Amino acid sequence: MSTLQQLNDELAAVASGVQRSLVRIVSGGSGVGAGAVWHSDGLIVTNAHVVGRGHGLQVRLADGRTLPARVLAHSQDRDLAALAVDAAQLPAIPLGRSRALKPGDFVMALGYPWGIANGATGGIVIGVGKDFPELPHLAYDGVVANLRLRPGHSGGPLVDFQGRLVGVNMLMNGPEIGVAIAVDVVKEFLRETLGSPVPETIV
Repeated sequence: MSTLQQLNDELAAVASGVQRSLVRIVSGGSGVGAGAVWHSDGLIVTNAHVVGRGHGLQVRLADGRTLPARVLAHSQDRDLAALAVDAAQLPAIPLGRSRALKPGDFVMALGYPWGIANGATGGIVIGVGKDFPELPHLAYDGVVANLRLRPGHSGGPLVDFQGRLVGVNMLMNGPEIGVAIAVDVVKEFLRETLGSPVPETIV
């Protein structure tokens, strides 16, 4: 097997693994975004702008079930929301550390771009932080990478080459620059809003 074929197979395997934790979120019967299962007992993380007012939220799981969802926590400043669905033993996404990322690291974003199921796009990290002169001001640390995010990627997982969550897809800045909320910010958000005990998947 060629090196290129091996790399291709490994990246496809990473995407396939992440898809088990990827969910589709419909808000008010129209808006579509994505999210990731954070905890096996039905805790899901996404963007606040995907959730909107929180009315008529439905989550479609990887196993095909569509369940009503309720908002547990919401932060407009961080553009994060935590949802709950009545389900158990869901495949939670493994967590990474955004502060360990370096420029040049490979990352992959998954979601539902233009409604396409399990749409994936990849690129390399430009930087991690909140001070990027040519980007909109970030209130909290973000992961900036040269990948294309599209409507429907919002709220979905940004993962490293091992399939570990390193960010939550947030916005596109120009044709080639995608911005995600750093996973370390997500961990802080959940600790602050959901209190103790912290879900077991937080590292």
